[in-house]
Amino acid sequence: MPIGLVCLAYSLLMARQADISKTRPDEPKPIRIAMAGDSTMANYKSPPAAKGLTGWGMVFGEFFKDRVEIINLAASGRSTLSFRQQGFWKRALDAKPNYVFIQFGHNDQKNPALDAEGGFRTQLLDYIHEAREAGIAPVLVTPVARRTFNSEGKLETRLGPWADAMKRVSREKNLPLIDVHAKSMALYSKLGPKESAFITISPTDFTHFSERGAREIARLVTEEIPSSVPALKPWLK
Repeated sequence: MPIGLVCLAYSLLMARQADISKTRPDEPKPIRIAMAGDSTMANYKSPPAAKGLTGWGMVFGEFFKDRVEIINLAASGRSTLSFRQQGFWKRALDAKPNYVFIQFGHNDQKNPALDAEGGFRTQLLDYIHEAREAGIAPVLVTPVARRTFNSEGKLETRLGPWADAMKRVSREKNLPLIDVHAKSMALYSKLGPKESAFITISPTDFTHFSERGAREIARLVTEEIPSSVPALKPWLK
């Protein structure tokens, strides 16, 4: 072989070895997390109708390392049923994530056909089965509490039955669960009506979050990951 070709071949080989050396054989592949849920989790365009309106799914990625991709498909007004009917669930499956975080309850509560131990439970079981069939690990997230206090300053909730239904399903199906309903209730109660006001978007909206409030809720969710979804712990910042 001519000396010139030998030199070229040697140069190409060394370049290839240099490229290989940059990648560790044990380096993990990127993690993809899809999010299925309602307005409390959703992305909002800038500027949204209410300035500063932020779903906690919009800022969830800030708590993870760069190699984690968040695919937030949560949408305002969706229940477990309408999220499926309008094609959002199919998009979540088609994205082929490693995990899907599932949080519903606010809009299921408004539909008699989606009572906690009836239609809501059935939908959850279908979501879990379909996610597992697609090789996706489902993680249940109980509905975030509304920041509603009574005249005596005591926090109240009507979402308890839907949170409890999720807990039972997680036990039955041996699924990870993050009880953000309980954690948000504890946070709001600790802060009280006035000190917790920054969490929601306006004095008359007790459900949807300001940017700062969304980060507080995302932090509550993230705090539970090491114990509830330990395989994701190395991916946290």
